[in-house]
Amino acid sequence: MPDFDSLLFAHASRVGETLEALLGERSSGAEVMRPPRLMEAMRYSVLSGGKRIRPFFLMECARLFDVDPAVSVRAAAALECIHCYSLVHDDLPAMDDDDLRRGKPTTHVAYDEAMAILAGDGLLTMAFDIIAHPDTHPDAEVRSRLVGLFAQNAGAGGMVGGQVLDIAAESKALTEPEILQLQAMKTGALIRCACESGAILGEASPEEQAILLEYGHLAGQAFQLADDILDVTSDQQTMGKKTAKDAIAGKGTLVSLLGLDASRKRARELLEQAIATLEPFGQRASVLIDVARFTVERKN
Repeated sequence: MPDFDSLLFAHASRVGETLEALLGERSSGAEVMRPPRLMEAMRYSVLSGGKRIRPFFLMECARLFDVDPAVSVRAAAALECIHCYSLVHDDLPAMDDDDLRRGKPTTHVAYDEAMAILAGDGLLTMAFDIIAHPDTHPDAEVRSRLVGLFAQNAGAGGMVGGQVLDIAAESKALTEPEILQLQAMKTGALIRCACESGAILGEASPEEQAILLEYGHLAGQAFQLADDILDVTSDQQTMGKKTAKDAIAGKGTLVSLLGLDASRKRARELLEQAIATLEPFGQRASVLIDVARFTVERKN
């Protein structure tokens, strides 16, 4: 078994190669023309690096049930399309108004605002094109379950709804339950979706799926708390994006509510809880333990 960093890089590379192939000139064999500038903006938005953490969660949860990463990578690539679409739209002037992402100009800066909106729209819809295709899984019922799961977690009850709550939270004091609800929707939803998708691809039992859903919930909370801590303690060069944004916008976070030391303690507690949920899988879950640790201990 390769070390964690090598495995993370290998999965990210495999997802990147899959996305490059999917973002070719023609879609799924259909004889249609896709505007070159739109495709260029979509490629810019999704192929600009990143750790591909959500795809990693999906592929490793699937591997618990002996699903080959060469098979799970299409679903992982679809999930990354949704994640990257959300980043493109979050960066827009009407949202967070950011000009830097992963150390590069954001899509609306590199192209223009209209093209960024359309590139995000293109990535979101492309995700469902990928998931619905028979190459993703031979069983139509499995594909149908994945389509429903992606829609639920990306939509009004998940990531989009979380962004609405995030905008409403500017210059407003939030309670801890309100912050946790916002974060569970905006960030946690796609991480839970990744873990549950892996279980669906692996045709796991309902009990196994429930375990991975709880693991994803806790790992998602830990991931967002680590992000909030880094927003306070890191810098733009390390993060590849602006820092201290929440404080400037007056947004309530657990760090602003609990303080830095208590937030670090909470992140460690969430990590231990996430690891504990995986006990029924034994040694098979060692990589999922490693990625949970990584979410809390990462530097960017």
